[in-house]
Amino acid sequence: MTLRFAAIAIDHNHILDHIGGLLDAGAAFAGYTAETTAPAVLEEVRRRWPDAPVCAREALLEDASIDIVCSSAIPAERAGVAIAAMRHGKDVILDKPGATTPEQLAALRRTVAETGRIFSICFSERLCVRSAERAGDLVQAGAIGRVVQTIGVGPHRLAAAGRPDWFFDPARAGGILTDIASHQIDQFLFYTGSETAEILASTVGHYGPVASPVFEDFGQVLLQSAGASGYVRVDWFTPDGLPSWGDGRLTILGTEGYIELRKYVDIAGRAGGEHLFLVDRHGTHYVDCSAGRLSYFERFCADVRDRSETAMPQAHVFETTRLALEAERLASRAHMAALPAAD
Repeated sequence: MTLRFAAIAIDHNHILDHIGGLLDAGAAFAGYTAETTAPAVLEEVRRRWPDAPVCAREALLEDASIDIVCSSAIPAERAGVAIAAMRHGKDVILDKPGATTPEQLAALRRTVAETGRIFSICFSERLCVRSAERAGDLVQAGAIGRVVQTIGVGPHRLAAAGRPDWFFDPARAGGILTDIASHQIDQFLFYTGSETAEILASTVGHYGPVASPVFEDFGQVLLQSAGASGYVRVDWFTPDGLPSWGDGRLTILGTEGYIELRKYVDIAGRAGGEHLFLVDRHGTHYVDCSAGRLSYFERFCADVRDRSETAMPQAHVFETTRLALEAERLASRAHMAALPAAD
């Protein structure tokens, strides 16, 4: 059975990962909508897949032969796309964040319960990174013992001139913790094997040159589960001199060793990305993961066929989103006098 998928609302370049990943998994590209606030991303879709048809949103939703909808809509609109797709009998992959308010998350939960469809978020900093997949294999094999902490950093290059207006509005983009930090929260839950956690403290700030006083360019989170703790730092301060959009790193501390990922760049070190460093009782080890596998999209397609949860448990999607929203809600705010205080 060849699955068919459509891309609805192309407002962020993560849609390129979704389309490419589903095609690599054997699914067929049934079409996409031309609606976008990111013309360069739309042009890239056209360049890479010139034979894919451009269709109206309703036509794609009404097409019963389409099994999957993927979307990188404006963050505040993603939950609505997902709910409409699920109510039309389709399983869903969204870019993160999948929801920007607790009300949206509650509506997504209800829709999944009512329709039985799969709602997934492609947390690309884990699911589209080969070193992150390799780290998961090592953790599962017991290479560093029981994981007790993760430290995840997600710096990004701002490139403000190329950003659409919604990017600078927390009401539409969700805020830096709802958005970027969801990656690191996903990683914390996954690598520590935690089903749930609590936010101990969180902070957002506006320190950079962007004129909007409500734009959040720095954030941090401290979280705790029953068996592990985590720290997250995210920001929009990657300098132009870095040969990557961000120096994303993850340290996974275990009782018998630790793993460090330098996902996209090893500054002043080895070329390229996908670097994994392992320290255990035998010594220090380097693993080049650039030729490693990525399994998320293949597993997601298997889940669509089998009605299983091998790519990502549904509860994990919801808990990651809940924690990101909670971190944003509770955050103390530095240098952001124009923002209302958190409840």
